[in-house]
Amino acid sequence: MSTTTVPTDATVEAGAPVLLAVSYLRVSTREQAERGGTEEGFSIPAQREANARKADELGARVVREFVDAGESARSADRDGLKEMLAFIAASRVTFCIVHKLDRLARNRSDDVKIHEALLAAGVTLVSATESIDQTPSGMLVHGIMSSIAEFYSRNLATEVTKGLTQKLAQGGTPMRAPVGYLNVRRTDEQGREIRTVEVDPERAPLIRWAFETYAKGETSVPGLLRDLTARGLTTVPSPKRPSKPLGKNTLYKLLTNPYYAGVIRYKGALHPGAHAPLIEPALFDQVQSLLKARNARMTRHVQHAHHLKGLLHCGSCGSRMLLDFATNPRGTTYAYFICSGRAAKKTTCTRRAVPVQVAERLVEDSYASITISEDDYQHLAAEVDAAFDEQSAGRNQEFADLTANRARLEAESDKLLAAHFADAIDLSTLKRHQDRIRAGLADIEQRLSEHDEHHSGARAFLHDSLRLLTDAHRAYAHSDDGNRRLANQAFYTRLEISEDEQLRPRLAEPFNTIISEARGGREAKREHSTSTDVACSRKTLWVGLPRRFSNTRPALKSLIRRVLKGSEGHGPRGQNSGRRDARGPVAKNPAKSQTRLTIEQRMELVADYEAGMPVRTIAVKYGVHRGTIPAFVQRSGGQLRSTGLNNERRASAAILYRDGHTLQEVADRLGIDPKTVRNAVVAEGVTLRPRGRRPTT
Repeated sequence: MSTTTVPTDATVEAGAPVLLAVSYLRVSTREQAERGGTEEGFSIPAQREANARKADELGARVVREFVDAGESARSADRDGLKEMLAFIAASRVTFCIVHKLDRLARNRSDDVKIHEALLAAGVTLVSATESIDQTPSGMLVHGIMSSIAEFYSRNLATEVTKGLTQKLAQGGTPMRAPVGYLNVRRTDEQGREIRTVEVDPERAPLIRWAFETYAKGETSVPGLLRDLTARGLTTVPSPKRPSKPLGKNTLYKLLTNPYYAGVIRYKGALHPGAHAPLIEPALFDQVQSLLKARNARMTRHVQHAHHLKGLLHCGSCGSRMLLDFATNPRGTTYAYFICSGRAAKKTTCTRRAVPVQVAERLVEDSYASITISEDDYQHLAAEVDAAFDEQSAGRNQEFADLTANRARLEAESDKLLAAHFADAIDLSTLKRHQDRIRAGLADIEQRLSEHDEHHSGARAFLHDSLRLLTDAHRAYAHSDDGNRRLANQAFYTRLEISEDEQLRPRLAEPFNTIISEARGGREAKREHSTSTDVACSRKTLWVGLPRRFSNTRPALKSLIRRVLKGSEGHGPRGQNSGRRDARGPVAKNPAKSQTRLTIEQRMELVADYEAGMPVRTIAVKYGVHRGTIPAFVQRSGGQLRSTGLNNERRASAAILYRDGHTLQEVADRLGIDPKTVRNAVVAEGVTLRPRGRRPTT
């Protein structure tokens, strides 16, 4: 906003009456105010000249000029307008000149209020291009022009919203692209301008690296920001704003933006985008889970002076033992662990200090007592596999019901989006139903992930825990301080040193149960070899063991990643480490433990596939990802099934559905997915019944 005081015209005769006027100028956008590289653009000077000519026609002199550059007339909250009304109320002005009425207001109610304020001050509103005055016909024209201005503004907003909605329906981006993408304008062969979004070749790799790095769970948002800044990530420059490094809040918004996974969030609703995603949806979901978990309880990264610091306890009073240093008269420094209860005089403990070398030897020797043999590993691993195989056999129907419900909710979401784009439902209704569907899908995904985690992840987790115990002593002795600390946190819940310098360790789960079974399991099995109850109880023990510590300690997961998967958080993903165990080669994959199948299991998998068993059912049965099943089949020389149904099976599905069977019943009978049945029925020209209805006889 700017205000200009116009100097008095020297040609006005002394004593002649002079009519005073004010001039009001406005443009809607900042681009209009700066168009052409000038300070005022083109529109404001043109309005000024027209208002000056109108003042000359009225025999008036413009004493003040008020300008609102880049302000919308849909609101009266404008600095120039408010200052003009205050000036008019305090001075003797005859006319208020505007280029058009829509310069003053594009809202009928604001126009009435402004006009009333002018009339109260005795000021006449004059338009340089429209015939309005205080006569009945002039007031009529004023009202019509004001209504037209409001109609134009509202209609323009509607058309813009319609265009954005249509662009959104086609997967376009209705806003400025985030960091990692570029808004691009091109001209096609017909000379038409095309506005689209392309991947930024400079910043996209850094964005992808940021998601992958944070998903490992080994850094925080501030730490990630420092790394990105060091790698040179900056914002995209604009004509008004140069590029600059990202801030913490900007990075947090970046990590929570689903745009990078191919989904556009617009006005609170989610829409599929046509742009190229930088990351997979699974990676985005993993980052969101980590962000939520760390918001609930921030993780501290502490540098420890010794790998046993904070882990040892006094065997006499139970207090934590602290790391302390003593220096003799010759300047030699010795390190000790002392009882914090005695040092602070909180207890009557008389525990002597323990040299650091003694504590290190006691802890290292404890790993020799928990190391199991290869025979024990094979025996316990076989028991684990047998227990999980029996448990998963009866849960295929539950898995099928969950997948069917997920397909139903996804189809309902697609219908709601189509209805919204067809103006059948409004945005608030769409958001309400999307929230309901999103909650239902989240519940189903959680139950499916729990199902998969328990039957494949839990099995692999127990195998990894067993494998850690086969080489625990040697691995601990040859590890660095960081991995030793990690191992102590993973294997033990408490380490106590008694008065006679003996270590009393308390094993954590699942190692406590594994060691107990390794030491006493064989004897118990020989004594009760004919007892079915004992066999069932042992199977229940293995299956229920992971649930006893469902929130697995991060230290144990990290130890499995580093020792078995060979991952230190660096290096390319999926690189073959050359490490093998009883289940085959162990891939270097820090994200998730893999289930390795024996040759016999692979042959059974291929046989089930060729027999027509659904891929999802096979994945659950063998504890593998469904995407790896076609690879197993092809490597075994088998033929992949077609993704759809042949004519005969499609006709059979339609006949069964027409006879009164539900989609789920037809799917169960044919061994396919209910969504495939639905597509087959529609393709055969059969009208789908309302949900839950059977044909009337």
